[in-house]
Amino acid sequence: MTNGYKARPFGVTALSVFFLIGAVISLTASLSLIFPNSFLRTIWRVNPRAQVGFESIGGWAIVLLFAVCVSCSVAAIGLWRGARAGHSVAVAMITINLIGDVANTILGTDSRTIVGVPIAAAILWYLLSERVRNFFRYESPS
Repeated sequence: MTNGYKARPFGVTALSVFFLIGAVISLTASLSLIFPNSFLRTIWRVNPRAQVGFESIGGWAIVLLFAVCVSCSVAAIGLWRGARAGHSVAVAMITINLIGDVANTILGTDSRTIVGVPIAAAILWYLLSERVRNFFRYESPS
């Protein structure tokens, strides 16, 4: 550590980019619901079931996707800057995702979500590791 600066671990950088991509995708999805006849509609070819699900929720889907966008943005920027709040938001989001994947797997809603369980668990393990937690502990420069 030099002058109060700690080098950002590569995994934190990668997760910051991951959350940035999540922010862009959720913003694009919400805009495609706001403007259903725009060129953005083609994004639903990737997951047409999601489109049907979001459209069935109505306007709340737009609110939900904007909330995801804001949360992903806070996590991305916070992780990039080494802010404790970014770390906390990232841990919360991955935990919520893990709970959702486990619930979907157990309830049989979508058996494909089983793939996300070990991935989310591994990301949580990494984010909660001592090395990563230490990166988010600031020491005032002397």
